[in-house]
Amino acid sequence: MTEHRRGFTLIEMMAVIAVIGILAALALPSYQASIARKQIEAAIPLADLARKPIEAAWAATHTLPPDNAAAGLPVPDKIVSNFVSAVTVRDGAINITFGNRVSGALTGKILSLRPAVVADTPVVPVAWVCGKAEAPDKMTVKGIDQTNVPTAFLPLDCLSRKHN
Repeated sequence: MTEHRRGFTLIEMMAVIAVIGILAALALPSYQASIARKQIEAAIPLADLARKPIEAAWAATHTLPPDNAAAGLPVPDKIVSNFVSAVTVRDGAINITFGNRVSGALTGKILSLRPAVVADTPVVPVAWVCGKAEAPDKMTVKGIDQTNVPTAFLPLDCLSRKHN
């Protein structure tokens, strides 16, 4: 009489574990990018502290503050949050430096928010250009883009049209 065994052989179990490992390895980069994007999106509102005085300076004097002090802000390393270690104003551009509890891939990286203006019409509100994105039509972007966050981690609003 032949015995019928129920269950899986060691070879079958090893094959299943190998397939699960391969699928997990393929999904991990996408998951890490998603976490980094969410951390960037959570950090961007901290820049509102600098946006308001920059916009006010442009409307009042048609110039942009060269640094934090001229914008009436604390020194860069005093403007912090869970994911941000500094917020620096440089010639109107806001540079967010990631740190503290941010994912390792973003630690020390910078995201720039640059003001876009209509130079001869200061009554037009300042628009903000994130990272590698282009300025709206008929507007000029001021400040230098220091963004060095990997493109895969940037939110869609921070990508150039070429990447969309």
